[in-house]
Amino acid sequence: MDLFEVILSIHIGLGMICLLSGMVSMLAAKKKGRHTRWGEVYHASYGALAATAIILAIWKWNEIAYLFYIAVFSYGLAIYGYLARKQKWKSWLQHHIRGMLGSYIGAVTALLVNIGDSIPLLNKLPSLFYWFLPTIIGSPLIYIVARRYRKTSSVSKKIPY
Repeated sequence: MDLFEVILSIHIGLGMICLLSGMVSMLAAKKKGRHTRWGEVYHASYGALAATAIILAIWKWNEIAYLFYIAVFSYGLAIYGYLARKQKWKSWLQHHIRGMLGSYIGAVTALLVNIGDSIPLLNKLPSLFYWFLPTIIGSPLIYIVARRYRKTSSVSKKIPY
């Protein structure tokens, strides 16, 4: 196994951790504890995932340059959502939701672009769909979730951060 394959294996493992921890955090009650612990795992694994993606993309630029752009853009969304919460920006919750869910869409997009043609039913779609399907499905979900947690007098009771 050469160094590229070692980094690729690490990248795949980080991707699995990222997708699983993100899902657990999304499904957990929005309060300190499970949501925040798994959110920290998600953010840390996403940072390492983006770093390995950038290394792999630079290594084989002519074949997988797109990985660089997905990594930079989607991890940028993760940082945006993470900092909104940590620094308590004005309307931080809306920023946090959009950033974190947007970054998750980026991770799912990267996954589909790389293995979508080996997933039953999805492999019947043109490969261009792998680029847009996560956004088409995920964007309305971001809107619905952000709307649910729009700042009202009861939000602080719903989400005791």
